[in-house]
Amino acid sequence: MVIPAHELQWRFSASGGPGGQHANTANTRVELVYDPTTSVALGPTQRARVLNRLRAPIRVVVSSERSQLQNRRIARERLAARLADALVVETSRRPTRPTLGSRTRRLDAKKRQGDRKSERGRRFGPDD
Repeated sequence: MVIPAHELQWRFSASGGPGGQHANTANTRVELVYDPTTSVALGPTQRARVLNRLRAPIRVVVSSERSQLQNRRIARERLAARLADALVVETSRRPTRPTLGSRTRRLDAKKRQGDRKSERGRRFGPDD
């Protein structure tokens, strides 16, 4: 999926926190906004799936790097990851029965645990 550049809204502002003069003068904080309701990159089923899983508009804020260029790259990657996660079609699980091996392993584990616990009890010998 390719999103046209005119559908992405970029905002830049000063990043908070320490950093001295560079942090006070450079607009390195990046906010990327994408509205899937008006996008031509999504088909109707994709749009419904994205809107069902994410709020519109989708907003990504990055201020982790000192460079605006790096923050822009990270913002694009995070937006792509969110959209990819939202567009995944989940397959429905078909219920199955436990296999013979899994039942045997479960019962063996229960037997070992019961034996371990029964050994912890007080033992009365012939002197008691």
